[in-house]
Amino acid sequence: MRHHLIAGLLAVCSAASHAFCGFYVGKADAQLFNEASQVIVVRDGDKTVVSMLNDYRGELKEFALVVPVPAVLQKGQINVGDQATFARIDAYSAPRLAEYYDGNPCDRRVLEMRRDAVAMSAPVPASAAPQSAKALGVTVEASYTVGEYDIVILSATQSDGLETWLRQSGYRIPAQSAKALAPYIRQNMKFFVARVNLAEQAKTGFRMLRPLQFAYESEKFMLPIRLGMANANGPQDLIAYLLTKNGRVEASNYRTVKLPANMDLPVFLKQGDEFRHFYKAMFAEQAKKEGHRVVFTEYFWDMGWCDPCAADPLSPEELRKAGVFWIGKGAGSPQPVPLPGRPGLMPRPMPGGGAQPVMLTRLHVRYTPETFPEDLMFQETGDRQNFQTRYVLRHPAKVEPNACPEAKPYLDGVRQRQEQEAQQLATLTGGDINAIRKKLDLPPAPPAKPWWDGLWK
Repeated sequence: MRHHLIAGLLAVCSAASHAFCGFYVGKADAQLFNEASQVIVVRDGDKTVVSMLNDYRGELKEFALVVPVPAVLQKGQINVGDQATFARIDAYSAPRLAEYYDGNPCDRRVLEMRRDAVAMSAPVPASAAPQSAKALGVTVEASYTVGEYDIVILSATQSDGLETWLRQSGYRIPAQSAKALAPYIRQNMKFFVARVNLAEQAKTGFRMLRPLQFAYESEKFMLPIRLGMANANGPQDLIAYLLTKNGRVEASNYRTVKLPANMDLPVFLKQGDEFRHFYKAMFAEQAKKEGHRVVFTEYFWDMGWCDPCAADPLSPEELRKAGVFWIGKGAGSPQPVPLPGRPGLMPRPMPGGGAQPVMLTRLHVRYTPETFPEDLMFQETGDRQNFQTRYVLRHPAKVEPNACPEAKPYLDGVRQRQEQEAQQLATLTGGDINAIRKKLDLPPAPPAKPWWDGLWK
């Protein structure tokens, strides 16, 4: 039996192209991190829409989730979403490989094009005799059935009482949940509590639980991750997709850093699952170096543009399903921003105008109760500089060393480049440089001349 902890919830269960014209050949999607939770947060002003992907494995009768919310939610503020929305936004923003091919150095036309271009990424313990909600300090503020979920909105005055009420009401929550619930009770927050209505679930025809969505107003732009640590077993991964109007989102109470990106790596990463293994090892190494105390930016882009698209930006209809409530209100057309380190290359607009201006920030954090003692607080910045965790594979041209005068210096340069790529890969992942070198398909070195050759000429 397996469960995933989504931020702020207590989910419980026991032909070759010319150089500079690349295309994407691989991605490292959220499925790569087996214990990763995914959440979509739409934010503008004080209005927030949160979508939680319930990647739950186990008996549906044992599923429950508890989410702190700032107010009592009405039924119209709750919705059952579509898991395909998460798949689409993940595919669009996933870390990726881009592939390029060197031109033949003996082809003068290609050389000229290259020069012109150069100029320009637990079992539940037995409960005591039931106590009334009033005696436990718990108030049922509202109750609804939405799709396959039975939902109650609770308020509480004491964490022990709320834990007891949940247990005796049949919710399978982790032991010692009171400690995790207490900070939210002190903030006078309410609790969104959901479990599966088995009869309604049977009617849906879906085997997997669909995402839950809820909309609310709050001055706080945050995700309450501490509650999700109540039954954590080791470091947890959270991937948050944040959709805003104006700019990149970052954490305001933890450091936010961009992952290493836009660098050349060995071409063998294209083979099989090599790229997935690389990305997983690279992320683990970077998180370890930072002591699991930072929030990583994996992607930031304006959905009206792409360069090129690994997957099409979400359509206006798909964005509305994700909770983007301002779509269709006449926002102006987005302006392209050059790619970092690639001057002169501008993202191309989507056919037909594409999606309306929506900024997507993808954040990835690996955390523990000790390294992230506070909930994640966010702020939208004015930064609109596009960023992606993109890694480049450069395939050398197949050319004989004596094919033309340019061939030998070109092949010498390829060897130097591939050694640098190997060193880069070892540094990013903490891997064994000698093991990496063995995987490299280096062009043959020309025969070495005797040291004395030409000595007296």
